Amino acid sequence: QVQLVESGGGLVQPGGSLRLSCAASGFTFSASWMYWIRQAPGKGLEWVSRISPYSSTTLYADSVKGRFTISRDNAKKTLYLQMNSLKPEDTALYYCATDPQGASRGQGTQVTVSS
Repeated sequence: QVQLVESGGGLVQPGGSLRLSCAASGFTFSASWMYWIRQAPGKGLEWVSRISPYSSTTLYADSVKGRFTISRDNAKKTLYLQMNSLKPEDTALYYCATDPQGASRGQGTQVTVSS
């Protein structure tokens, strides 16, 4: 079955950076679009970014465009999200997923942006 394990979250000051990772197993990672989604406290799931199977296409939500970079390593079956210039409004539980609605997602990794 699909298993997704996120890591790399933490507490960071505004303007700081974090790199999230997602280890995937149980499906053909190299053939799958992959997604990062997030859920801020008291809010619903928000799509953040997606990447095509061989990284030829990447897309970002307007709220993170120019600050976040999605990437993947198919040999390692790992998805990444480099987050720069973090803002307090980026505080959320971040999930990787195999679908944009997050129906198949991991347990998440907490990102808190605060001074």
